[in-house]
Amino acid sequence: MIYLDNSATTKPFPEVIDSFVTVATDYFANPSSLHELGMKAERLLAQARQQIAAMLRVKPNEIIFTSGGTEANNVAIKGVAWQYRRRGRHIITTEIEHPSVAEPCRQLEELGFEVTYLPVDRDGRVSAEQVERALRDDTILVSIMHVNNEVGTVQPIEEIGALLARYPKTLFHVDRVQGIGKVPLDLKQAGVDLCTLSAHKFHGLRGAGVLYVREGVRLMPLIAGGGQEMRLRSGTENVAAIVAMAKALRLAMERYEREIGRLKALKEEWLTALSAIPEIEINTPRHGAAPHIINFSLKRGMKPEVFVHELAKGGIYVSTTSACSSKKKAPSKTLLAMGLGEGRAERGIRISLSFDNTSEEIAPVLAAMKQAIKTLSEVTGSHGDEV
Repeated sequence: MIYLDNSATTKPFPEVIDSFVTVATDYFANPSSLHELGMKAERLLAQARQQIAAMLRVKPNEIIFTSGGTEANNVAIKGVAWQYRRRGRHIITTEIEHPSVAEPCRQLEELGFEVTYLPVDRDGRVSAEQVERALRDDTILVSIMHVNNEVGTVQPIEEIGALLARYPKTLFHVDRVQGIGKVPLDLKQAGVDLCTLSAHKFHGLRGAGVLYVREGVRLMPLIAGGGQEMRLRSGTENVAAIVAMAKALRLAMERYEREIGRLKALKEEWLTALSAIPEIEINTPRHGAAPHIINFSLKRGMKPEVFVHELAKGGIYVSTTSACSSKKKAPSKTLLAMGLGEGRAERGIRISLSFDNTSEEIAPVLAAMKQAIKTLSEVTGSHGDEV
């Protein structure tokens, strides 16, 4: 098996699974319970919070545990909207956000908020100048992803944060789900007020995530109940998954320190190899992109889902658009926003790497891709645009 869909989810580290099993088996009590077993679970929860805060260089009371990136994005965006709605009802985001940002914004529009969707350039990037031009007196939130999940473009978060420092009534939310462990970002230096992480993107388990909420920022909770997580996210915490997430983040950041140079070189090898295939057009920008995401489009007449299934027959796993949208068979909104045209947007394929991938995988994958292209071209040639 050659797994090249790490932006959809990563394989959990073995040590992470071991941590989960140990905590779930031996420290299964409710961390809100007053007895000794509950207090042990609570101590593990506090320890995980401290560890994650230290790795992110923030305070433990700024870490809110969630079920993942989607919930964290919803809590950030809707929580700000409802908490500060008397201050203003204008939100700024981009045309290429993940559905867990775009859809909450659409919902808020239906409830009377105004949302400005910033266009991106040919590389899929916005600028601080665009943000500044869109700012209004009633702008309460700017939400911009760190790394685009489809093409890997890195947004100028530091520049936007520096701009927004001059607008203290406007909060800055960053979806860092694809960037963590791959692209550095100092939340404090960048002036980020809210930031989202998801464990299963850095070799943790699904069902755990983080929302960083800068001290002093207030949010209206979306889930009411027992008042867990600083009263921002009620519900019994998934202690085992959270402890496992803390371990996953530590291991992922250690691998970043040791292997980021190799990962960058591996991506360049992939880009060189893919560029040599005439039926492929590279969509990921060569500069200013994350080291683990490569997006390309197939030539006319080839449906990407058929190509993906053809590769999967040989144990090679890639994806089309983001995992959350891949079954909808709609053109990639990111590629459309980049101005690459509907054809390329309909035929996009994503390869996403992890530190587990190696150069030795390139040759067999390329051979399988060429064979898949040959097979699909033959079918297309005899049956029109059927494939």
